[in-house]
Amino acid sequence: MKNKIQSKREIDKNSIHDNELYAIIDGSEELLVESEFVTKLTKYRNSGNPLRVKLGLDPTSSDLHLGHTVVLRKLRLLQDLGHLVTLLIGDFTSLIGDPTGRNTTRPKLSKEEIYENSKTYFTQASLVLDPGKTEIRYNSEWCNKLGADGLVSLASQVTVARMLERDDFTNRHKSGVPIALHEFLYPIIQGYDSVVLNSDLEIGGTDQKFNLLMGRELQKNAHCVPQCILTMPLLEGIDGVEKMSKSKGNAIGLTDAPNEMFGKIMSISDELMWRYISLLSLKSNKQINYMKSDVDNGKNPRDIKVEFAIEIVERFHSKSLALSALKDFESRFRYGNIPERLDEQIFNDKDLNLVSVLKKSGMSASFSEAIRNIEQGGVKIDGVKVTDRNMALNKGNFILQVGKRKFLRIKIN
Repeated sequence: MKNKIQSKREIDKNSIHDNELYAIIDGSEELLVESEFVTKLTKYRNSGNPLRVKLGLDPTSSDLHLGHTVVLRKLRLLQDLGHLVTLLIGDFTSLIGDPTGRNTTRPKLSKEEIYENSKTYFTQASLVLDPGKTEIRYNSEWCNKLGADGLVSLASQVTVARMLERDDFTNRHKSGVPIALHEFLYPIIQGYDSVVLNSDLEIGGTDQKFNLLMGRELQKNAHCVPQCILTMPLLEGIDGVEKMSKSKGNAIGLTDAPNEMFGKIMSISDELMWRYISLLSLKSNKQINYMKSDVDNGKNPRDIKVEFAIEIVERFHSKSLALSALKDFESRFRYGNIPERLDEQIFNDKDLNLVSVLKKSGMSASFSEAIRNIEQGGVKIDGVKVTDRNMALNKGNFILQVGKRKFLRIKIN
């Protein structure tokens, strides 16, 4: 299926120049402004000076997920085409909090939390990007030097009316939901990053369009050539409802264990499976169409999902671990068995209860999530469902299970 840009005009695939443009926009949502981007590509062809491509990531959690790879794969393509990629870690913007898609003010992160989260970003992004061709920058480098004068000067370039063009701000304003003034600073700082980096192209999800356009606006004010914008589709989480997010508990992390990654992929609906395959698989459109035809002709969608799960696990781990994850999955879910190999955690604490063990072991992300898991019937001890949130755990060994995919051997001394 042709995307919005491609449908505007047919690209001459016999042209090397158009081949490059076609590859860059293939699978994207929107390119702004195409004529400007063609000019930039032409200059690159004539001068050999690569385009400067920017992606900003706020370290609001410690892990990247498959949703991030939709954009990262496009950056890898641009690297392979000879362009320079800057991975911008928003350690300063994280102090503000991205208001995009929020109906309330985002909770403020501490500098310590941001630092800890950001430490792993480059390593994880390098699972997709070429690390030798990736520049990593932190926007605190220049934002900390702005001072009050610089911040006031930046803010003076944008009107309140312009800010209220954002749907999320407008909806909150109309609904009487408070908007903190510092939230207006987020897109301004993101735009200023583009000025400092002299960005030619910025890539982001469709929800980031307003923030990306702010970069163009501030670059024009600084008498720079404005960047072009390439927006990429957002990947829904495994619940199929909201976009993938670690905070929403619907994400598949790049560092998830092979068995967990495999199991999460197998949990998505048959309908959502095609969305994942189209955005994440390295298979060609022609191959994917053949797969759809096979299903139409009676092939079980589960078999397609298994193939896809193997492809993804192999990409971020290895072929052998992917096949091992398949064997483990079939053992657990087709035959109802508990995995042979389990991680083990030992507790020497006194007066432990089930909720605290779930939280301390990492089987639940928080105490509230642990309580919710128990109350919803998702927790088992040695295969027996537990519904008492106040259950005390005494000395002994047992297998703790949360949901269908998480198992852990617990030893309490």
